[in-house]
Amino acid sequence: MKKNDVVTVEVTDIGIGGEGIGKVDGYTLFIKDAVIGDTVEVKVMKAKKNYGYARLMRIVKESAFRVSARCPEARRCGGCQIQEMDYRKQLEFKNTKVRNNLIRLGSVEEELLDQIMEPIAGMEEPFRYRNKAQFPIGVDKEGNLIAGFYAGRTHQIIPVPDRDCVLGIPENKVILDQILDYMREEKISAYDEERHKGLVRHVLVRYGFTTKEIMVCLIINGDKLPSSEKLLEKLTKIPGMTSITYNINKEKTNVIMGSKVCPLWGQTYITDYIGNVKYQISPLSFYQVNPVQTEVLYGTALEYAGLTGKETVWDVYCGIGTISLFLAQKAQKVYGVEIVPQAIEDAKHNAEINEITNAEFFVGKAEEVLPQTYECEHIHADIIVVDPPRKGCDESLLACITQMQPKRVVYVSCDPATLARDLKYLEERDYKVKEVQCVDMFGHSVHVETVVLLERK
Repeated sequence: MKKNDVVTVEVTDIGIGGEGIGKVDGYTLFIKDAVIGDTVEVKVMKAKKNYGYARLMRIVKESAFRVSARCPEARRCGGCQIQEMDYRKQLEFKNTKVRNNLIRLGSVEEELLDQIMEPIAGMEEPFRYRNKAQFPIGVDKEGNLIAGFYAGRTHQIIPVPDRDCVLGIPENKVILDQILDYMREEKISAYDEERHKGLVRHVLVRYGFTTKEIMVCLIINGDKLPSSEKLLEKLTKIPGMTSITYNINKEKTNVIMGSKVCPLWGQTYITDYIGNVKYQISPLSFYQVNPVQTEVLYGTALEYAGLTGKETVWDVYCGIGTISLFLAQKAQKVYGVEIVPQAIEDAKHNAEINEITNAEFFVGKAEEVLPQTYECEHIHADIIVVDPPRKGCDESLLACITQMQPKRVVYVSCDPATLARDLKYLEERDYKVKEVQCVDMFGHSVHVETVVLLERK
């Protein structure tokens, strides 16, 4: 296969970036905007030895699983990679992806998975589920102010159609309209990433699905927001508005948020609930973006932990204590570990506002804190819960877990490949996979969360 070849191919799988995968005489092609079941004519744009990248020219035969995207910019925008695939097929694809990773990379027996793997937990309505949105602000070719999302693998801003993303809350449109009006009226510039000039970089919106509280934070390339009273006149009229702040980020960087948040109006946080647990969420807090499925995810982790009220639990990579406080409702004692100091401050505060006294939190790298407290302070663990970043657990942490010999390990994962790798390590050291449950947290994207229960043999 070489560049500019035109071939017809049937799409049989989806890649990690949402691209369709098909084979021509054993040669693998990755095709953006193709879905499983499509037969497509494509043009090869880049050819490697064993695989290549191709552009979709036309759909020869439409897949039975192809649907019309609800958003007209779904193909260009980087947020929804598979919105043109039927939602039930999306769930099947995600479940299969996790299953195949566990078999191929984790050496989990296929027959065992047939017995222990639950059907994926999907959403009844996989739209309007996001409680957080970060909109880059820029200008189009005519110099008009725009708000949107970045196109896939680029920093080109795709304007949100009518400023209303179908994964987010309807209030986002009203908020963006008011902010862009304020910027036009007060002649406030949008940030230009290449020249590192201009003021407003991003708009962050957070929403409490239970409390209906709204937060708006403008990320700016400067020290203050001019004529801020004009902005407040517009935003404070929106029902549910609770917190208006700005965040200073003067670095030439792709990182969205700076470290300093300045209040403009109201509180510097909103509150929301997962189950019975209340959380205060600041602009800088990590908090799951899909509250409906987060309750399913944490409920599964709690169920797998099998708590009776007598157990000591370690929650590793605990963030602002979301899982820790969920577990503390039924455990004797919970210890949380997180590397980000601000997150631990939030975790302690969240424990306080819920009157939870049996949770204690440590700042530091999990692979350092856990062995240190185990060896020096002799704190044992009946159950260890891990919810690591995409790269999975550090091997020294896994070694410490096996040394501490908890009865159960509950592994919450956002990456099936690193999950499978870590499960293999634990299986080789006296732990057995007992339960597997996938949870669809991010409908219309390729991402999937998985909860696994391991028991000591």
